[in-house]
Amino acid sequence: MARLTGLVAALRDHGFGIGTGETVDAGLALEAIGFADRERVREALAATLLHGERQRPVFDRVFDLYFPAKVTSAEADAVLVDQQDNAALAGLRERIAEALAAGDTALLDRLAAEAVAGFGGYGSGPGTDGWSSYQTLSRLRPETLLARVRAARTASGREPEFGDRLLDEEIRRAIEGFRERVRTEARRRVADRRGRDQVARRAVAGTADRVDFLLAGREQLDELRRTVRPLARKLATRLAARRRRASRGEIDLRRTLRGSLSTGGVPVRPVLRRRRPGRPELVLLCDVSGSVAGFAGFTMALVQALHDQFGRVRVFAFVNRVDEVTGLLARGAADPPGLGERILAEARLTGWHGQSDYGTALDEFVERYADALGPRTVVFVLGDARTNRADPRIESLRLIAERARRVHWLNPEQPALWGTGDSVAPLYAEVVDMWPCRNARRLGEVIGRLLPV
Repeated sequence: MARLTGLVAALRDHGFGIGTGETVDAGLALEAIGFADRERVREALAATLLHGERQRPVFDRVFDLYFPAKVTSAEADAVLVDQQDNAALAGLRERIAEALAAGDTALLDRLAAEAVAGFGGYGSGPGTDGWSSYQTLSRLRPETLLARVRAARTASGREPEFGDRLLDEEIRRAIEGFRERVRTEARRRVADRRGRDQVARRAVAGTADRVDFLLAGREQLDELRRTVRPLARKLATRLAARRRRASRGEIDLRRTLRGSLSTGGVPVRPVLRRRRPGRPELVLLCDVSGSVAGFAGFTMALVQALHDQFGRVRVFAFVNRVDEVTGLLARGAADPPGLGERILAEARLTGWHGQSDYGTALDEFVERYADALGPRTVVFVLGDARTNRADPRIESLRLIAERARRVHWLNPEQPALWGTGDSVAPLYAEVVDMWPCRNARRLGEVIGRLLPV
């Protein structure tokens, strides 16, 4: 059970909510099915520990560390080859192509282990100092085997009925599966040397909601967009509960004490202040330039999904000029992947240069859109506060803070970077509340806490 508890601890480190009861269920499942069939073990643990299909890729990578395939290092090392032996490399590529054409997963596991053993070692220590999947795949280049595998599949009569395009797509998936086998084998070997727990924490990428906005690739941003609706429903439920609690009002201490005189000073019936009806208004001011565009786009889509919770929502985007994009955001609700491109194409966000300029943008917002601010308005500024050495115009931000009910600045950079280079985040943080929001999980927590009732 040590491996099971280690697996659970590693999954918790990646943000999985796994309780004691679920861990017990997983142990009982293993007791029932045994350990003879590794894939049955995988499915049993996935069924008892996971809460959604999106967690499965991370689970599979961690599972492969704690329950590795039965391909021993000695078995793979017995076929170690000289990394300069091109004939051996060509022979290995040929065998990989044959295994891909045959769809032999067991053989592909053995070939992945052989490939890492032969071409993935680096360093000058005893045997090797470590193992690299990148180095292995750079030598093998399995993506170049597509034509060879297609020819073998066609010759064996295994061509799908819908033609070459589907066949090529099927082969690409098989090749990517082999590449993942190589990555898994490299992680397993590193884990044998450095320990599973350390590798599980550092070498296994987390779920998309834990990836830094500034480091997220296109695929991870696409995955994040699919989480907008579920996250919005969760935040809306939380906001509705807060509103129900707040609708009862706060205790009016003076009137409660006065009423307690009739009961000998005991406040039997607390008197509550009445809340003024009306929903708050929300304003978003978003930097959509460069690397922060993904962060701004996700947040705008999230707020659009929450628009029914507010009396009015207005969204403004800027690079070095400001333009209102509320209408574009409403039209883009059904097409969040194209939202950023549509805003950049249709809104006037740049002047004579294309770099972000927070000072000029803040000045223009105050000049053109001061009517968006009022005593019921909560403003969220989204951006990294990097001004490209331009004047930050702190007085404009101070004026926005004076006119609005509250101003919150959401910054996708970690606080350790605030104030470095061209960042004026500490200067802006003296005027408004600034919150680090490096990933979607943190963003959901912050917005859930700050949304007005």
